[in-house]
Amino acid sequence: MTDVVMPQMGESIVEGTLTRWLKKPGEKVERDEPLFEISTDKVDTEIPSPAAGTLMEVLVTEGSTVGINTVVARIGEGGAAAAPAPPPVAAAPPPPPPPPAPAPVPVAPPPPPAPAPAPVVEVESANGPLSPLVRKMAREYNIDLAHVPGTGAGGRITKQDIESYIEAQAARTVASAAPAAAAPTPAAATIAPPAAAVPAKTRVEPMSIMRKKIAEHMIKSKATSAHVTTVHKVDMTKIAKLRAKHKDEFQARYGFGLTFLPFIARAASEALRAFPLLNASIEGDNIIYHNEVNMGIAVALDGGLGLIVPVIKRADEMNIVGLQRSIVDLANRARGKQLKPDDISGGTFALTNFGSFGSIFATPVINQPNVAILGIGSIEKVPVVIDDAIAIRSQAHLALTFDHRLIDGALADQFCQKIKSILEGFSEQVL
Repeated sequence: MTDVVMPQMGESIVEGTLTRWLKKPGEKVERDEPLFEISTDKVDTEIPSPAAGTLMEVLVTEGSTVGINTVVARIGEGGAAAAPAPPPVAAAPPPPPPPPAPAPVPVAPPPPPAPAPAPVVEVESANGPLSPLVRKMAREYNIDLAHVPGTGAGGRITKQDIESYIEAQAARTVASAAPAAAAPTPAAATIAPPAAAVPAKTRVEPMSIMRKKIAEHMIKSKATSAHVTTVHKVDMTKIAKLRAKHKDEFQARYGFGLTFLPFIARAASEALRAFPLLNASIEGDNIIYHNEVNMGIAVALDGGLGLIVPVIKRADEMNIVGLQRSIVDLANRARGKQLKPDDISGGTFALTNFGSFGSIFATPVINQPNVAILGIGSIEKVPVVIDDAIAIRSQAHLALTFDHRLIDGALADQFCQKIKSILEGFSEQVL
């Protein structure tokens, strides 16, 4: 018998929501065949089966949120029979018929009926189980779930459905309608017209799970590491000319474009080999030196939904083509919610390319448990002085944020100068 557990989708993830089973108890399943779908604050993805056999038992229902390493199902050997489903609960017998009503007695007319009680918020759905988050949002925003269309498996109501309903209906929990003003008397009406309605000055929306987790991670990183940022200017003219020369042939040969990012990832990987302390991490009072350079690449999700850092494993063993292919693949799968658990775990260093949005330089926050992150500013043509003459060069600012608990400023600057020298004297073959 093999236990199937909720996987950890990254170092900081502690729970996940099982959104859909792709197999039913009693069905055969192959090793690595998609078994169920999960949703976390970072990733919506399919989880493969850890073994071949028969799905014997499902322990977690769709829509349930459980901690990592929780056993969600069990897989038996190929010929084993699935555990029988529990017998249905017998329905309660119908109540006895009421006794006949007595003959009517003339009475006085009844008083006017009392106002109907306020509607009770429904926190269950006829279309399937609800996650704790959906229940919480329904209570907080006073939403009748009978009016919320579900787009999840089997019509299940998801967090996104609740958010769409809130936006459409302008549901509010912190604002209530002001009591209506008393109707003016005819005399008052001749003095001044009734005041116009005052438009709302705020709009309230719940933070998404990913947004809340990002906030938690940023605060945790600031509280954990002593952040210091050093900024170095790099002449990218040689790289810019190489890219301009080869980008069309590169696109035709490999089917994806050539950007500046793989050149910087290549230089950073080489510099991390020369300065392994920047590829390390801290555990208590110990320094953990990592033998592999696993390069995290920050990816901004479409629509400002958040940021995720998938990882290129053994980046120092790749050339420009391999790095560009990995960057394109991870970015596409991140935005398509197709990342796997291994794609976002094990990072030892990170790059963030805020220059792609026009920023010259910034002070990035360290991606825990790393001790450094390199930010890349926009590459611009600027006038510079070379040998007492003015020249136009393609220039970028590289901002290295490092953990001063482990790395001193001199070492950080030496690391940046190593990257600078590699980029300014780049000589590797691109194709």
